[in-house]
Amino acid sequence: MNKVINVGLIGYGFAGRTFHAPVISSVPELKLAAVVQRSGNTAKEIYPWVQIVRDAGELNADPSIDLVVVTTPSTDHYSFTKAALLAGKHVVVEKPFTTTTAEADELIELAREKGLVLSVFHNRRWDGDFLTLSQVVKQGILGRLTDAEFRWERFSPVANPGRWRDGGGPGTGVFYDLGVHLLDQALSLFGVPRSIAADIRTIRDGAVSDDAFDVTLNYEHGFRLALRSMLLARQPGPRYTLHGSEGTFVKYGEDPQENALKAGLTPGTPGWGTEPESRWAAIETTLGSLRISGRIQTIPGNYQDYFRNVAGAIFGTAELAVRPEEARMAVRLIELGLQSAREQRTVEVTP
Repeated sequence: MNKVINVGLIGYGFAGRTFHAPVISSVPELKLAAVVQRSGNTAKEIYPWVQIVRDAGELNADPSIDLVVVTTPSTDHYSFTKAALLAGKHVVVEKPFTTTTAEADELIELAREKGLVLSVFHNRRWDGDFLTLSQVVKQGILGRLTDAEFRWERFSPVANPGRWRDGGGPGTGVFYDLGVHLLDQALSLFGVPRSIAADIRTIRDGAVSDDAFDVTLNYEHGFRLALRSMLLARQPGPRYTLHGSEGTFVKYGEDPQENALKAGLTPGTPGWGTEPESRWAAIETTLGSLRISGRIQTIPGNYQDYFRNVAGAIFGTAELAVRPEEARMAVRLIELGLQSAREQRTVEVTP
């Protein structure tokens, strides 16, 4: 393989345009070579060197493409990913991995048979606030953890069933769209829970897909993690709250990278992913005989690190950070959460 990995991007909607194209283009090991765009040439206006392709089959047939990135609606992830793997391409697919674990299992086995790298774009592991939270947990700064809450609240009062996210059916709704981020963060930090209890509901006028959820993950030794989201929150609550035997960590606000990408800023430029002190998390804890109360600096986030890792995995120089088996477990938790909400009971987590 060449020293630079040629990337083909399937889809140039919000995810492809805002996240993938600019981040891929900023990673030296990767070259955005082609974009599947069914109409128009907007990708070429920003990236004049790319080839515009109208059909994913044509992209998969191109021998110069090493890595295919699938950014289609979630409902189509399985079919596009399978076709790319069958064509012998390494694949990165947007979250959620698939709509069912059966689909995920088939894709994992196919990638294994063909010796291809398959990863899911769980970029929120590289949010600065989550990186900071992870260090606090790993270093035991709060002592024995007892309770935690991860929130993702926004104000989007108008439901649009004409958009695929609001259209109803498998793979749609806020639990698949935003909940999978929180589930992946929970799995990467705390592992697989013992059980899940979920209340997944629709609260906006005219909505047909779920737009709010309250999910509790129960772990060993009494630790409980609450995951919450809703689309009618003008004043969002804290993004992360952790309580332990020695202290508390509270962080408000979302990682700045998404807004920076929306504004057209180039990933990796000086100050990328950094937050002002006013946005740092509040922490109060006891270390030995010292009582510490104040703010903890946010580690700068960097979505480039995700794609650098994928490039390293393809070159054989790095272990894949987001393995498909992990992303598959997040889909499994979605399935079990939906079962819990439907049956109104706590459900044991099984593979």
